[in-house]
Amino acid sequence: MRTTNSQRQLPVILAWFVLCAVMLAPFGGLHAQQAKRKTETKNGAQPAVSFAPYHRQPSKKALAWANAKLRRMPLDEKIGQMIAVGINATFLNQESAEFKELRRQVEQNHIGGLILFRGPVYESVHLVNRMQQFAREPLLVSADLEAGSGMRFDDTINFPWNMAVGATGNTVYARRQGALTAREARALGVAQIFAPVVDVNNNAANPVINVRSYGEDLQAVAAMGAAFIEGAQSAGVIATAKHFPGHGDTAVDSHRGLPVINVSRARLDAVELVPFRAAITAGVGAVMPGHIGLPQIEPTTITPRENRQAGTYADKEIIVENATLPGSLSPKVIDELLRHDLGFDGIVVTDALDMSGLTIYFTQGEEGVRAVEAGADMLLKPSDPDAVLKGVREAVQSGRLTERRIEESARRILAAKYDLGLVKQRITPLEQIDRIVSSNEAVQLAQEIAEHAVTLVRDDAHLLPIAALKPDARIFNLAITNGEDRLFIAQPFIAALAHDGRKVETVVLDERSSEDEVKKAVERAKRADLVIVSMYGRVRTGQSNSGALPEPGARALAKLIEHKAPLVGISFGNPYLLMNFPELKTYLVAYGDMPSLQRAAARALLGEIDVVGRLPISLPQLYARGTGIQLKAQTRAQVETKSSATANK
Repeated sequence: MRTTNSQRQLPVILAWFVLCAVMLAPFGGLHAQQAKRKTETKNGAQPAVSFAPYHRQPSKKALAWANAKLRRMPLDEKIGQMIAVGINATFLNQESAEFKELRRQVEQNHIGGLILFRGPVYESVHLVNRMQQFAREPLLVSADLEAGSGMRFDDTINFPWNMAVGATGNTVYARRQGALTAREARALGVAQIFAPVVDVNNNAANPVINVRSYGEDLQAVAAMGAAFIEGAQSAGVIATAKHFPGHGDTAVDSHRGLPVINVSRARLDAVELVPFRAAITAGVGAVMPGHIGLPQIEPTTITPRENRQAGTYADKEIIVENATLPGSLSPKVIDELLRHDLGFDGIVVTDALDMSGLTIYFTQGEEGVRAVEAGADMLLKPSDPDAVLKGVREAVQSGRLTERRIEESARRILAAKYDLGLVKQRITPLEQIDRIVSSNEAVQLAQEIAEHAVTLVRDDAHLLPIAALKPDARIFNLAITNGEDRLFIAQPFIAALAHDGRKVETVVLDERSSEDEVKKAVERAKRADLVIVSMYGRVRTGQSNSGALPEPGARALAKLIEHKAPLVGISFGNPYLLMNFPELKTYLVAYGDMPSLQRAAARALLGEIDVVGRLPISLPQLYARGTGIQLKAQTRAQVETKSSATANK
C-alpha cells in the first residue's frame, strides 16, 4: 500500500508533540507547585496541615474499631495498651542495646504509647516513626508541651510560661498558644500534649508549679485553661489538664517526695477544683492526677519502703516521711471525685510513675496495680515497664483486678487513637516539619505574649526607663543563675540591650562561684552608673534549689543592696524573689528565661515598649495580685526632655 507525504510526516509530527509535552511538563508542574506554594504561604500563613478537632466522646466508628481489636487481643496486649514509655530521643543505630530494648517494648510488650522528653527534632520524629512501623497498633505519642515545642524539642520555639500568659490577662493568648502548640505537635508526630497546667498557685513557697500556673486567681486560671484546651483540641490533639485535684498549694516537689494538701472537700470545691470543672466543661480529653497526699479525702496511711529509691528526676536529696495514699493511686480521688462527682469520662493518665512521690513507697508493679484499681487508664513512664505489665497481669490472674477493667481503659485509648487519625496515618512526614514548626507565627506570638506580660512591680528609685542614661553610661549586669548555664544564659538579654547601642558588662554567678568571684563582681558593680541584677531563679523539677538563687549570687545581691547601689532587679523565673530581698527598690518580673521574655524585659528597660503586665499572683506582705505599674514607651529624647523639665522646676 502506497503512503502519502502527510502519512509519512505523521510520526514526525507526533514525536514533535511528545517532545514538547515532555519539555513543558516540568514547567507546568513548576507553575502548579508555585501556585500551591502561593496558596499555602498567603499572608505569611503556614501550609495547611489540618487534623479533625478532637472530642472527648469517642465516635461510633472508633468504638467499633476498638471493640473489634479487643476481641482479638490477649490480656498482655490489653495491658500493654495502657503503658506509655518515656524516651529522650537521640540517634540510635538499630543494633544498639537502647534501640533493641525500645523495639522489644513495642513488639513484645505491645506498649500503647511513647512520651517524648528532650531531644533533637528529626532524631525524635525518625525514632518514633521507626517504632510506629514496629507496633501492631498505632502508638499514642505524647509530650509535656506546657510552653510549646521548645519545652521538649531542641532548636524550636518556647512560648512564655503560663504565668506570663496570666500576667497579660488575655485569654485569647492562651487559646492561640493552645492551637499553635497543637499544630506543631502534630507536625512532630505528637498527638497528646500534657498541658495545660490548671493548678491554682496560691502557695508562694511552691517549688514545682510556680510559673507553670496561670496564677492564683481561680477564675482566671479556669478561663485561661479552658481557652488553651479549646484551642489545642480544635487543632487535633488531646489536651490534658493537670495535676488533679490541684498541686498549687504545696511546698514539696512530687519529683522529690510526696506533697500533702491537708484541706477539706469544701475547700477543694471552692478553690482547686474550679479550673478542673471548667476544663471538663471545655471538653478536655484527658486529666492527669498528681502524686499528692489528701488526708482529709483519702486517709489511708502509707510508709516508706525499706528498699526505697529516689525517682528518676530527683537530685541527691529526697524527702522521706510517713504519708497518706496519693490521689494518683486513690479510688476515692479518681473514681469517686473525678469520674463520679465531676462527671469526667475521658482518659485518666497518671503522672510519671518514676517520680519519688511514688517510688519511695511502692514498687513499680504495685504502683501500676494501684493506679488501675483507682481508675487510671494510662500508666505513664514507669522506670520498669516489664514490672508494671507483670504486676497488672498477676493482679488480674489473682482476681484483684478484672479483665473487664483492663478492657475499659484499653478501649478508651484505642478509640482515641482512631479518632486522632492514627489508624489511617501513623507515620509523620519529615518534609513538613520545617514548614510548620517554629514558624514566624510562633516567633511573633511568643514575643507578643512576652511584651504584654512583663510586669513592673516596684520602681521606688525611679530608674525606669533607662533611656535617660547617657549613651556612655556604665551598665553592669549581674546575672545570677540556679542552673549550669553560666556561659550562655544571659545572652538574649545582653543582645537586646546592645541592639540599642548600650554597652553592658556582665558577670554570671552560680552555685560554683567562689568568694573571690563574688567580691570581684561586687566591686565592679559599685563602679557602674546602673546595676541590673538578672535573677534566673527558675523552677527546676526534682532539684533541691528549684526557684531559688544560689548562695553566692544571693550574697552579692545583698551586699549591693546594703551599698545602696542603683539597682534594677529582674526576675527571669520565680516572681516571688522580691520576698527574699524586700529592700530592692526597682523590681521587674519577666516570669521565665525564654528568649522572648529576655528581649521583652530589655525593651521594657529601654522604654521601647509599653509596660502593661500585672501580677497574676500576690507577693505576701508586699503586693497584691493585680499590681503592675503601667508605663508608656518613651524614646531617649522624651525621657531627657522630661528629666530636664523636672530639674528646672
